[in-house]
Amino acid sequence: MHITVFCGSKPGSDPAFVQSAQQLGERLAQRGHHLVYGGAKVGLMGAVANAVLAGGGEVIGAIPKALVSKEVAHDGLTHLHIVDTMHERKAILSGEADAFVALPGGPGTMEELFEVWTWRMLGYHNKPVALFNLNGYYDPLLAMIERMIQQEFAWSDLTASLIVTDNVDDLLDRLEAYPA
Repeated sequence: MHITVFCGSKPGSDPAFVQSAQQLGERLAQRGHHLVYGGAKVGLMGAVANAVLAGGGEVIGAIPKALVSKEVAHDGLTHLHIVDTMHERKAILSGEADAFVALPGGPGTMEELFEVWTWRMLGYHNKPVALFNLNGYYDPLLAMIERMIQQEFAWSDLTASLIVTDNVDDLLDRLEAYPA
């Protein structure tokens, strides 16, 4: 599988974030999956990419020219697409993916997550979308989603289309078991 991972270009405040990103990368390589991601060598992005590469896995990155120096483009990837716009970046991240995973991250991670999740709900693709909810990072978001349902701004089955777990092996098992 080609698994697109959305995550922070910063490491976050808890060392467990970096450790979990590395563990995900290790498991991706061990299971023969390929990583597709935003192309940076810093933060959680760099941690997951470096772990996949160290395990002998393939890593495809996509980064806009304007972010090459800001996000410090990773020059050791299997393939790095340097594109003109964020739209081109996201087209590669979604087009190459067989599944999507959001690790902890900031506004960019949220935007990417919500876009592919919305596309999934609208039927534009049938690829699994998952939250890696390390240390309850996404609990406030999940509470907001429940509020959307309670206030009748979303259907009651909204979360049924989202895989939520805090365990790397469970995450990959569920992605692998997802119907094609």
